[in-house]
Amino acid sequence: MSTDTAVTSFSQLALPPALHQAISDVGYETPSAIQAMTIPHLLAGADLVGQAQTGTGKTAAFALPALARLNPQQKTPQVLVLTPTRELAIQVAEAFQKYAHHIQGFQVLPLYGGTDIRSQLRQLQRGAQVIVGTPGRVMDHMRRGSLDLSALVTLVLDEADEMLRMGFIDDVEWILEKTPPKRQIALFSATMPEAIRRIAKTHLNNPREVTIKMTAVATSAIRQRVWMLAGANKLDALTRILEVEDFDGVIVFVRTRIATVELSEKLTARGYSTAALNGDIPQQQREKTVDGLKSGRLDILVATDVAARGLDVKRVSHVINYDIPYDVEAYVHRIGRTGRAGRTGDAILFAANRERRLLRAIEKATGTTLETMTLPTANEVSDKRAERFKLRITETLDTHELSPYRAVVEQYQQEFGVPVVEIAAALAVMAQGKQSLAAEDIKAAKPSAKTQGKQPAGGAKAGSKKTSSTRKSPGDSEPATPRREAPAAGRGTDKAQTAKQREPAAEVGMERFRIEVGNTHGVKPGNILGAIANEADIDAQYIGRIDIHEDHSLIDLPEGMPKEVFKHLRNVWVSGQKLQISRLDKPGAGGKQANRKGKPRKKKRPAPGLD
Repeated sequence: MSTDTAVTSFSQLALPPALHQAISDVGYETPSAIQAMTIPHLLAGADLVGQAQTGTGKTAAFALPALARLNPQQKTPQVLVLTPTRELAIQVAEAFQKYAHHIQGFQVLPLYGGTDIRSQLRQLQRGAQVIVGTPGRVMDHMRRGSLDLSALVTLVLDEADEMLRMGFIDDVEWILEKTPPKRQIALFSATMPEAIRRIAKTHLNNPREVTIKMTAVATSAIRQRVWMLAGANKLDALTRILEVEDFDGVIVFVRTRIATVELSEKLTARGYSTAALNGDIPQQQREKTVDGLKSGRLDILVATDVAARGLDVKRVSHVINYDIPYDVEAYVHRIGRTGRAGRTGDAILFAANRERRLLRAIEKATGTTLETMTLPTANEVSDKRAERFKLRITETLDTHELSPYRAVVEQYQQEFGVPVVEIAAALAVMAQGKQSLAAEDIKAAKPSAKTQGKQPAGGAKAGSKKTSSTRKSPGDSEPATPRREAPAAGRGTDKAQTAKQREPAAEVGMERFRIEVGNTHGVKPGNILGAIANEADIDAQYIGRIDIHEDHSLIDLPEGMPKEVFKHLRNVWVSGQKLQISRLDKPGAGGKQANRKGKPRKKKRPAPGLD
């Protein structure tokens, strides 16, 4: 990463004392390249185009100057940040909250789909200086009149190329046109396709341009692996990994101070020598805790980034990222706690499917494709437990006087006639305590009501090779052109019926829906994909086939959609049209189509879970 800049310390930046205090609280010492090069321009009020990859620290690059220009006494929105996904919106909102910790009266509000809009309306009425949201939900509030941007000072487009890929660019332009003409705009994008350059040219005023190039970070001494969260409880997964891995000292990184205490207590309850390490712990106690890891009194530290800065303990053989860091630099810093001074180390990352964007950024920064790991099986854990137990027996035989115990065993054998092997087995149970030598299979975590339906039944992914999908995968740069398998409404009825019969059924675990937006409205697959993914809180990879017709479209979604989500999607706008979503067929049936032979469809009783 290029660091060729005159700014080498946050103290050189003209930020208010409250922000300098927050920077100190989170443990930042020197600004990243993107921060050093953009903050001075944004503090001066200039528009800016920043080209930087995910994980370069750009959230702080735009959040800190935006907060510096904020009037805390004014409760109307002064900063608007547009993001492509709800996850990123939440992340950015959390960052603003963290940096504004010492600003009295500060409020930040994330706006995204898939949640009750009434709660957002109440929060907007109470007032918030910073709004972070996805384009669809922001537009919804603007149309309702619940989001007033007349006092807007700063507008940020975060990951603009991702918004382009997801089909939000028209929505972004609509929002830009409705904002005050003298607002400051900061546009950040990993790439600069022509559509993004056109927006910059049209809506930005003489913008400063900053480009940050990523270079691979040397991590050859560290074996890097990733476990993709696959339904198992994270704590159970962590415990199983710890049982099988041959480790000396371990640092487990989490995001929050509260999480360090909670996870440390849970690991201690499971028999590990563990302590928490976070910024709330007094310095003297922190030093004592680190000494415990060095001396072997402790085996595991559960830490935040703040507490772990500068930590150098030779015993650390493993670093486990229990929570994926939002910042690539933080990831590199974390795993650098192992594999030091010519030694080798292991780094294990826990990542969810929705965090694949961050995972790709980490792989690019480290120049390494992380090795995908699977959880150890119950048999592997059982074998490891037995191996450790036999080692304990050997150590006891070598280091303890056994005569008094041998006498008791001999007396018991003579008195009850029990074979020595059976007595030894009973003593082994007593020594092992509550933990059996035989491990049980980890049960998958039950999905919450909110997340049910993200994964189709039977584990099949929407849009898999078994399904003839009309779009590229979420990782592709542009949506594919859909196949027109049905003619325009009102033309060639018999041919239309034949086309419908040829349409493949919805995949098992999926339902087919009809939405009232089609070719005549200029809709593209990316528009539909982006709106559904954000407003229904469905990971894009679980959205299936999209067929665009003349005046409507068909889409396959995971079955079991919650009632409130279904009702919300009816009123979502795409390409100037309400979706007015309706179920087309029964789950996994894919046979019975709506409005067959032009006759009106009989009104059916809604299925359970849908309105």
